[in-house]
Amino acid sequence: MSTTDAAAFWDGVHAARPAADEPRPNVRLVEAVTDLSPGRALDLGCGGGGDALWLARRGWHVTAVDVSAVAVERLGGLARSHGLGDLVTAERHDLHASFPGGRFDLVGAHYLHTSFDLDRSAVLRAAAHALRPGGRLLVVDHGSTAPWSWNQDPDTRFPTPGEVAADIGLDPATWTVERADAPRRTATGPGGRTAEVIDHVLLVRRTA
Repeated sequence: MSTTDAAAFWDGVHAARPAADEPRPNVRLVEAVTDLSPGRALDLGCGGGGDALWLARRGWHVTAVDVSAVAVERLGGLARSHGLGDLVTAERHDLHASFPGGRFDLVGAHYLHTSFDLDRSAVLRAAAHALRPGGRLLVVDHGSTAPWSWNQDPDTRFPTPGEVAADIGLDPATWTVERADAPRRTATGPGGRTAEVIDHVLLVRRTA
């Protein structure tokens, strides 16, 4: 499917959701980043903006990107309204066609799943190469299907973190896998509905 199709789909998804004034950060981001010194961060698929705003409040300079112009415009407005406009740069990118420039101390890719054309391995490889030495790539994928997920295909297979790392194909002399596991948590969906879900967590550090 085309770039236009993907943008239109995700614009529709975000437009159908009421804009949150205080979007929540992802649990796995908070776990992985709380003790890190702030630097420059890249948020791939920023969605509602919870991760970008959380990082900015802790002193990170964040480039937040999404294929949806609705998501990007909302996040830019939220950042300004919270006095974080100098710390958050919201950009529209279709990662199938372009990747944001710059070097980063942290790249986050949370639930970067789509039914549209996207070479995820290539995107995550580019993200790893965009890290400064000592920087980390945090990839959090679905390991199960939540009742409110847009993808309810019962035959969906969720690659393990180890498989994701293997597909990226990073040289172990330059990148080290610090975490690859599948923790469970209770997630809250639309309308306050809750369900137990599995996350697939991969944390990679650039060592050279």
